[in-house]
Amino acid sequence: MRLFISAGEPSGDLHGANLSRALRERHPEVDLLGFGGDRMAEAGCRIVHPLCDYAVVGFGAAIRSIPTFYRILQLARETFRRERPDGVVLIDYPGFHWWLAKAARAEGIPVTYFVPPQLWAWGGWRVRKMRKIADQVLCSLPFEEVWFQQRRVPARYIGHPYFDELARQRLDGAFVSEQRAKPGTIVGILPGSRHSELNGNTPSFAEAARIVHAKRSDVRFLVACLKPAHADLIRAKLAGLDVPLEVHSGRTAEIIQLAHSCMSVSGSVSLELLHRARPATIIYHAPLVGYALGKVLLQAKYITLVNLLADELLYPEQIFTRGTVGPKIAGEILHWLEDRPAYESLCGKLEALKAMVAVPGACARAAVAILELAQARHQLRAA
Repeated sequence: MRLFISAGEPSGDLHGANLSRALRERHPEVDLLGFGGDRMAEAGCRIVHPLCDYAVVGFGAAIRSIPTFYRILQLARETFRRERPDGVVLIDYPGFHWWLAKAARAEGIPVTYFVPPQLWAWGGWRVRKMRKIADQVLCSLPFEEVWFQQRRVPARYIGHPYFDELARQRLDGAFVSEQRAKPGTIVGILPGSRHSELNGNTPSFAEAARIVHAKRSDVRFLVACLKPAHADLIRAKLAGLDVPLEVHSGRTAEIIQLAHSCMSVSGSVSLELLHRARPATIIYHAPLVGYALGKVLLQAKYITLVNLLADELLYPEQIFTRGTVGPKIAGEILHWLEDRPAYESLCGKLEALKAMVAVPGACARAAVAILELAQARHQLRAA
């Protein structure tokens, strides 16, 4: 049996890697190939093209990338005809994945959408596309299953795969001990994993850190970056900022664990904050055109996954197009630093939500569903 897995972002590469391991545990002889990144390759998936290198954000960037994505789509069509996979698995990344799904269906290959795009939040009419291109949708949020089923899309809730990764995490004890030995209260800064996020959000984080430290000189800041190149970029942007601040790569889990509270980008990192029950204020930088479109298309109450899971504003959210939201971020952090009852109340709510939703095993459940669908295709071809 052969499966094609496609992921176009670092988070998708992570989920694709954990899914690959789960598929191999369930079916050791399965042949895995696809579009993705280094983590999927390490998990035994043969990478046909490094799609994760092409993560784009914003309308303008997407338009400029059309020729590149057309060439990648042609490569996918050639791969489907040559390798004849028994199933295609798509991980988030709408836009390009719509076209990839159509290419798969044209070859008679069943399509599973694993971690579907948040259609219930951004342009619900696109569910018609999902109905046409997906044989099954494996939902990561509890309410998605009902939402899709009501719109005649085959769907089942399996849980969020990020909790699989969080269950596997092991902290670097030496790093944690070293930081705890230093004086001061730690506030974490989580600036994101894309260059557009780093460029758009860093000024707000820098201003917030300056305001917090001016009022609370005992506070120091740890910045968590995904890669060394990101850390170098952040260090250059924060050069000259007169606050006690360290930038580290590959230490996100440790920094969240050490932090009293965090200032963070929107995204799956909010689930990691929930996993460690850390209060955080969330920001989302949207270019002006994207913001204008978003105001029209956004149908969800919140942008943050944790708030959606709780159906309550546990993590304050700031959406902005230009300038900074540093004062608003700083205000939330200072509130938690100075109002201990409010801080402890929020921590308690996060612990309760964690107990309800932070359940690992999503990738194992997904593997069962994907293999069932692919087995039917495999048997049909063999007949």
